Amino acid sequence: MSPPTHKPTILAVDDTPENLDLINGLLEKEYQMLGANSGKLALKVAAARRPNLILLDIMMPEMDGYEVCRELKQNHLTRDIPVIFLTAKTAVEDEAQGFKVGAVDYISKPISPPILYSRIATHLKIREYSSSLELMVKDRTEQLSETQDAIIFAMAALTEQRDVETGNHINRTQGYVNLLTVNLALQPKFSSYLTPEMVEMISKAAPLHDIGKVAVPDHILLKPGKYTDEEFEIMKTHSEAGRDVILKAESALSRSQEFLRHCREIAHYHHEKWDGSGYPDGLSGEDIPLSARIMALADVYDALVCKRVYKERFSQQKAIEIIKDGSGVHFDPAIVDTFLALSDLFYAVTKKYSEEYVVSDTETTEL
Repeated sequence: MSPPTHKPTILAVDDTPENLDLINGLLEKEYQMLGANSGKLALKVAAARRPNLILLDIMMPEMDGYEVCRELKQNHLTRDIPVIFLTAKTAVEDEAQGFKVGAVDYISKPISPPILYSRIATHLKIREYSSSLELMVKDRTEQLSETQDAIIFAMAALTEQRDVETGNHINRTQGYVNLLTVNLALQPKFSSYLTPEMVEMISKAAPLHDIGKVAVPDHILLKPGKYTDEEFEIMKTHSEAGRDVILKAESALSRSQEFLRHCREIAHYHHEKWDGSGYPDGLSGEDIPLSARIMALADVYDALVCKRVYKERFSQQKAIEIIKDGSGVHFDPAIVDTFLALSDLFYAVTKKYSEEYVVSDTETTEL
């Protein structure tokens, strides 16, 4: 015995019982039928059952078919369900109004069964094709996103090959950046700019902030002590080298990409300071791109709480005090305030991606 085939579900809406009976009689062998005798009931049934197609009368009391269709299209649960009007209103302006509110077709009463069967079959096929296409686009988008992520980490790993601290530094700073952007997005000052898409782009761009270090000689990059003035000037060039690397990637594209712009801004400006005393361009305040201001705090916090070749770790409390003292000097005050509210979560990220945990407040190693 072959398994039963799935029948598409159709919701018929008409305030006249005889019309509902007629439609049900014509379609029940091929489709699973639902019925509603008012617009309000139709909206409830459509949202609850999510039919594959809706057959909708126009002339109904309280809420006519046009209004029902408008509300269906405004509800995310029902907006993609195709609506076919079945009506005795045959004027051209009536049909135009039907299409204007979102219907896909318009069938005049009295109903011709062959026309009804054909139109329903056509629109169900269109919807099935559209759904399949959406799934294909979603799958391809996810594949591209995964590829993008892999390329980002591959590029960041170029630096990791020369600096053993970079690997976990990449993971930690990306975690800090994500915490900051997600929570800044909740604030009125930043909410219009930090959309979910923007938050994701900035978080994904964070691993490339030090890509320019590939241009720094090993004897400087890996030096276990304090830099000379000349060495520090060479080290500072990594911000411009990072910008140049990403500019080359941008130039290979036929059109500008916002994601690469964020990568470039973070690499170029994450050592700028709020008071204008940073490098390479001495930008200050909100002239520094927001993504770079966020990265600046994340980068400094990680340098404070993790051991480096040139320093021991600071305690969490000492790091918090240093960041707090840098508000309005090194860092954007609004970003510092957000960090202070999230410092425990920063600490958790540090421990997650560190071979040795950051020292606790009672095990302080301060310089």
